[in-house]
Amino acid sequence: MDSQDEVPFHIVSPLKESSALSRRAGTRVLIKLENIQPVGSFKIRGIGHFCQKLAKEGCKKFVCSSGGNAGLAAAYACNKLGLPATIVVPEQTLKVVIQRLQDLGAEVVVTGKVWDDADAHAHRLAEAPGSVYISPFNHPLLWEGHSSLVLELKAALGNQKPGALVLSVGGGGLLSGIIEGLTRVGWSDVPIIAMETLGAHCLNAALEAGKSVTLPDITSIAKCLGAKTVCDRALECARKYKVTSVVVDDKEAVQAIEMFLDDELMLVEAACGAALSAVYSGHIQRLQQEGKLQQLQGPLIMVVCGGSAISLSELQNFKSKLGMV
Repeated sequence: MDSQDEVPFHIVSPLKESSALSRRAGTRVLIKLENIQPVGSFKIRGIGHFCQKLAKEGCKKFVCSSGGNAGLAAAYACNKLGLPATIVVPEQTLKVVIQRLQDLGAEVVVTGKVWDDADAHAHRLAEAPGSVYISPFNHPLLWEGHSSLVLELKAALGNQKPGALVLSVGGGGLLSGIIEGLTRVGWSDVPIIAMETLGAHCLNAALEAGKSVTLPDITSIAKCLGAKTVCDRALECARKYKVTSVVVDDKEAVQAIEMFLDDELMLVEAACGAALSAVYSGHIQRLQQEGKLQQLQGPLIMVVCGGSAISLSELQNFKSKLGMV
């Protein structure tokens, strides 16, 4: 059975019009609900595709480093394939996420202050014979898997081209995959608004510096955006295509989580809140006023990337940390 016939582990996620976001943005807003994917985020697209491909080639064990969503996707995919998975997570990972990983049958190793430390350890573990390292964001098979999101948009919208696309950037895997998808369907001129939180802004820092840079530390609450260095492919894409980088503060991301919960009755993590703040904090409108984004001819598509690092108590924690209570 070739990969064309392979049943993917992700679902075709709903594309839903949001009247609340449309009203705020002053333009038609469609939300792509990746938060309802198996294990709660878009990551299953790329990681599911990667694991299926490698398992076919004879890989017997997977090792992934992740503060949450990529690890959950890897554990889910390996569970489906009946293969063992070791997930290496940094120390600040929520207990509920570790429990979820274990419930999916994965072995969990907790080590390192931030993701980069856990990642170095995962690389060492993957040196064992028959083991394969899964990057959370930096591999062509991941980008190919993530590009399926755009193929779904094309199928849903037909001849109507999006006016712009909004997404969050962590390590750059989603951005790389979306651009691959846009190129495949002939939409490579669609503007992308790439949202990051200050303190996890590795793409913005690289664009400002004109080269790849490593942040000294991840100081944002959006730990799932917490790669200190963006992948080279995402930086290359951001330079070559119509990508506008916007950095928001943690308060804006948390306000967006709350407003989205009120508007759409769905709770998403801070990494996703960063994308939603593009509309909730008026950044889309500001970019248009500044002439950096033209009036949209088609709908504004917001990728609700989802995420597991959230609960009502965690939302309260964020608010008290940021003096918002």
